[in-house]
Amino acid sequence: MVVDSTALYGLLALMFQFFNSFAFIVLATVGLAIIFGMMGVINLAHGEFILVGVYGTALVFHAGIPLPVAMIAGVAITVVFGIIVERTIVRHFYDRLLDSMVATWGLALVIAQLLLIVFGSSLGSISTPMGNVAYGPYTSSIYRSIFLPVVAVLMLVGLYVLFTRTEFGIKARATIEDPETARAMGIDTDRMYVATFGIGSGLAGLTGALYAPALGSITPDRGSTFLIEAFIAVVVGGPSVIIGTLSAAGLLSVFNAVGSFLAGTFVGQMLMLLVAIVALRMLPNGITGYVKDWQQRRRAEE
Repeated sequence: MVVDSTALYGLLALMFQFFNSFAFIVLATVGLAIIFGMMGVINLAHGEFILVGVYGTALVFHAGIPLPVAMIAGVAITVVFGIIVERTIVRHFYDRLLDSMVATWGLALVIAQLLLIVFGSSLGSISTPMGNVAYGPYTSSIYRSIFLPVVAVLMLVGLYVLFTRTEFGIKARATIEDPETARAMGIDTDRMYVATFGIGSGLAGLTGALYAPALGSITPDRGSTFLIEAFIAVVVGGPSVIIGTLSAAGLLSVFNAVGSFLAGTFVGQMLMLLVAIVALRMLPNGITGYVKDWQQRRRAEE
């Protein structure tokens, strides 16, 4: 049996394109999914939170610090920034969905303008580490197509363990689901809100730190790039943070990768948006919402 090497190389390129898209969607989404899915706050400044991680990492790196240390600094800066935002702004908008959207949208505009005023229209880029892998007529970035997907999967596994297998996770979920009962049982709900929002902010900062070497140009308007795909994935995935993010990222990445491979990045993004529209029309509560409803119907029938 003769294997067509051209088709094999094309399949590998498509696979790496999928991994690239999957990593981007998961990493961009998971921080927003935690804040929205567990706290009921739609943070429209999520893209700018990621941008804080990008700028923090880039500024520390350009100061002569090794990239891994600069990434840690970028995450730490975003966590501190997120906690300050939660204590001063977001804490007043719990259970006020539309108000939280307006407030965080205004915050996003402020952050973008401050970055523009302070650092100018662009910041020095960081070269992508790890080099490329070549196969036939194609090349793929090892960092974007292999390293980042592995990090994305490990992040989901870590979050699953944190929120389902630890005392903190049990307390956090109890606080989100029924804060009055949680307080009656001695849980410091205020501390849980801060910690959960800090984790979501830290994940946004980690995304920014990881993508600082992969963005090319670093500009104050890049936050919307992350927010759009993250918001789509959260809505398509539904209320479950881990399973929703994983299922939405897998579905959207398939169509994004195919469209990008065949006709370019713009077509891939348009195809992904069309799939999201169809998914929302058929599954108004998202993928995990549909699965939950189906399970409840099965139990009722039994």
